[in-house]
Amino acid sequence: MAAGAGLPLVLSGTQAFSHPEPLVWRGHALGAPTTLILSHPDRDHAEGLVRQVIAEVSRLEDIFSLYRPASALCELNRAGALAFPPQELVDLLTVCHSVWEETDGLFDPTVQPLWKLYAEYFSRGDANPSGPDRSVLESARELVGLQHVSFNAHRIALSKRGMGVTLNGIAQGYITDRIVALLRRGGVESSLVDMGEVRAIGAKPDGAPWKVGISENQSDTDIDHSVFVINKAVATSSSNGLHFDQARNWGHIISPQGVSTVQRYRRMTVIAPDATRADALSTAFTLMETAAIQKVLAQHPDVEADWAPSNRAN
Repeated sequence: MAAGAGLPLVLSGTQAFSHPEPLVWRGHALGAPTTLILSHPDRDHAEGLVRQVIAEVSRLEDIFSLYRPASALCELNRAGALAFPPQELVDLLTVCHSVWEETDGLFDPTVQPLWKLYAEYFSRGDANPSGPDRSVLESARELVGLQHVSFNAHRIALSKRGMGVTLNGIAQGYITDRIVALLRRGGVESSLVDMGEVRAIGAKPDGAPWKVGISENQSDTDIDHSVFVINKAVATSSSNGLHFDQARNWGHIISPQGVSTVQRYRRMTVIAPDATRADALSTAFTLMETAAIQKVLAQHPDVEADWAPSNRAN
C-alpha cells in the first residue's frame, strides 16, 4: 500500500522516551515499511507535520515509483524521453551519475531491463534454474549504461529503444532526506526517520544517540548488528532481501557488468551524512570487492561501511 493512498494515520505514544511522548507513525513508501518517531512539544503541530509527511511521500512516489503507471519514471520508461521532468528526478539522476562514476559503473540505475528479464523469466513454470540463455542476457545488457542517458532541467532521454531506469537502489534514501528537510523546516530537532532507509535528526530527546538495529532484510526480527547515530543516515542492502527464484540463487541486486547476480555479502550497511548517498553506496558496495569498497571510502572520510560476508559468495 502506498502512503497517502488510503493509508490510515497511525499516531501513538511510546514508553521508551521521557515526557512529552513522541508520535510514532508507520506506513509504506515505495513498497517498503516506514516508521517516523517524532518528538515535538506541540502535539497538534507534530500531527500536522506527520500529515505533511504522508502527502510528501505520496507526491514523491508519483515521481519515482515503478508501480504507479502514471509516475514520471514510468512515463520516461514507456516513452524513452520526458520533457520538463520534475526537478526531483533530475536531482536524483545527478546523484546517480556521481555514484556511477565513483563505483566504476557498478551503481547503474539503467539495469531495469535486466531486472525485468530475470523477474519475467523466473515467473515461468518451466524456467531453467541456471537462468536465462546467455544470448538473451547479452541482449538485455546492451540496453544498460548510464552513459546512454542524457538529462537536464528541460529533458531526460534514453538513447536506446527498450532502455529503462529503476531508482529502487537510491529513491528510498532520497525520500528519507526530503522528509528530514521537511521536519527540520517544521522546527523538529529530534526524530528518527525511516522511509526505507534511516536518518536521525539530532539525538534522542534525552540526548543519547539513536540506536538503529540492522538485519538482512526489513522483515527480520533478529538483529544482526546495531549502530548508534546522531544526525546521520544508515542504509542497508542485501541480495537475500528478495530472490527471483525459489532456490534463492538469483538475488535482486544486479550487476550491470555481469550476466548473473553476485552474492558477496549477506548484508551491506553504509553510514553517511545523508540517506541518498548511503542508499546508493550500500547498493553498489553489495556488488564490489572489499578493496574497491575501501578505495571509495578513502575518498569520503565521513562515510563508513559495515558488512557481513556471504556463505555463498562467488
